[in-house]
Amino acid sequence: MGKIRLMDEPLSNKIAAGEVVERPTSVVKELVENAIDAGSGTVEVLLEEAGLTSIHIIDNGAGMDREDALLSFSRHATSKIANEHDLFRIRTLGFRGEALASIASVSKVTLQTSDGVNGTFVNLEGGRLVESRPNALRQGTDIKVEQLFFNTPARLKYMKTLQTELGHTIDLMNRFALSYPAVAFKLVHDGKTILQTSGSGEIRRVLADIYGVAIAKKMIPFEGETQDYKVSGFTSLPEITRANKNYISLFVNGRWVKHYAIATTVHRAYHTFLPLERQPIAVLNIEGDPYLTDVNVHPSKQQIRLSKEKELMELIHQTIRQAVGAAVRAPVIEEPKPKKTTFSPSSQLDLWKTSVTVKEPQAAEKPPYSSPVTEQEELEAAAQADPEPISPPQEYSSAVEGMEESPQFPELEVVGQIHGTYIVAQSSDGFYLVDQHAAQERIKYEYFREKVGQADAMERQPLLLPLTFHYSRDEALRLQDNLASLAEIGVFLEVFGDASFIVREHPTWFPKGFEQEIVEELIEQILNGNRADVKKLREDAAIMMSCKRSIKANHYLQKQDMEQLLADLKRAEQPFTCPHGRPVIIHFRTYDVEKMFKRIMN
Repeated sequence: MGKIRLMDEPLSNKIAAGEVVERPTSVVKELVENAIDAGSGTVEVLLEEAGLTSIHIIDNGAGMDREDALLSFSRHATSKIANEHDLFRIRTLGFRGEALASIASVSKVTLQTSDGVNGTFVNLEGGRLVESRPNALRQGTDIKVEQLFFNTPARLKYMKTLQTELGHTIDLMNRFALSYPAVAFKLVHDGKTILQTSGSGEIRRVLADIYGVAIAKKMIPFEGETQDYKVSGFTSLPEITRANKNYISLFVNGRWVKHYAIATTVHRAYHTFLPLERQPIAVLNIEGDPYLTDVNVHPSKQQIRLSKEKELMELIHQTIRQAVGAAVRAPVIEEPKPKKTTFSPSSQLDLWKTSVTVKEPQAAEKPPYSSPVTEQEELEAAAQADPEPISPPQEYSSAVEGMEESPQFPELEVVGQIHGTYIVAQSSDGFYLVDQHAAQERIKYEYFREKVGQADAMERQPLLLPLTFHYSRDEALRLQDNLASLAEIGVFLEVFGDASFIVREHPTWFPKGFEQEIVEELIEQILNGNRADVKKLREDAAIMMSCKRSIKANHYLQKQDMEQLLADLKRAEQPFTCPHGRPVIIHFRTYDVEKMFKRIMN
């Protein structure tokens, strides 16, 4: 007897706080959700030291009278549900009735609220009521949470840097702004405004506030519905990509949720539109009967279960894919007939520079929308209608002079080229197919790997016009922490405004014409890592630049160019695979060929 005892309320609230209040962002989330549920049109969030010192939230919502204000800090007190049946039709963001009690148990809270008739002031410390009295205040709620975790010092040990904690809150406020464009949000940190939206109700304006006007202009609207669900939102053109799914914002009945299957479905809708390992920026709103959703899965309320999930996934996939397909290429009603066009000598060269080739049509899955014709395809059709002999330009140049030859690489004689993509070569023991893009990737990779490794002593080329880069404010904070790492590989970012950067010069060996793209890729690698690993950054930079600069498929080479390519490949350190691990060269033995033609029978 006597081993089992009931915990007192302050202790149980602290334990509950461990589930609900993980960091300052958790407090902001719960209090902003309350403000939205109260019908607020404006919500201001004022932070000091990323919220660890002070979180001050002001709204113009319905407010509370004195009785409700005092009761709201009791555990399991809620205005959102009345009985168990309401759990299956939740239409509000908050409903669990433990947030305020948990927050108050690990901080010092001051609440001023008014329902438009009576104002109330309440002060609590560590969950204990210190003072309550009438208070004059405009309608709405003003709540201040100070010295978070002051009575649980062990929790403070697990907090990250102030910039990291602030970054989480900025990300959260971005999601609120995207989900509720009709609410005017303002986020201020240490007196500096980080985010401010107009509350106009236009999601594209919010996208501009978060990602910049240039990206907002390249976001595609989409909308679709079934009997059970309606989906709508914006998604980016394929040219706007990111390296992870964090830029896919998912909202179910206004609630920001994390759902791996939905995010994967959004990415799958871009099949053949996006490069490998790249993700779109997307804002997806899902509306449906609350009876079809279970949001009471986790105290954070970010996990959700969905009924009729397969039907919803198909709706999302079809809606986004059709929107992206229509935006990328304008649909046509009638297939145009190719026109006979005469090309001047200069336009012939331009045609080759854009890698225009005539290819045999291949069978493909019929898309769910009309297949439009691009300007590139019109050029191809015109060239096919009136072909002229065109000599390809001399574009290949050696990059590995002075290196030793690989003893394992065979002695090859160039025979020809297949489809402008594969080099055919023969030797005494058969013939070989060489993927020209993969081959030059390997050659350029080893060249750039050496150059990137010499980044500390590199020569730099000034730009006539600086390159400009725009990011959200939480991304900008992370970049500022890693400017030195980028400088080590030759990217010198200068802060240019609140969340913008410029580059005035770049290493002379950067591939010409790809400077902006390469810098963007390197910045993305920084943003997607917990910390900058310079060695990995250099490796990734070499792989990326080797791919950008290498000969592509459907590019016809003259025989001397193919011979030079194979000679360079033979001098490569590892000539048999490209930097991504794909084979560069495939061998067909004479014996195997003769067996295929039945010249030998065993």
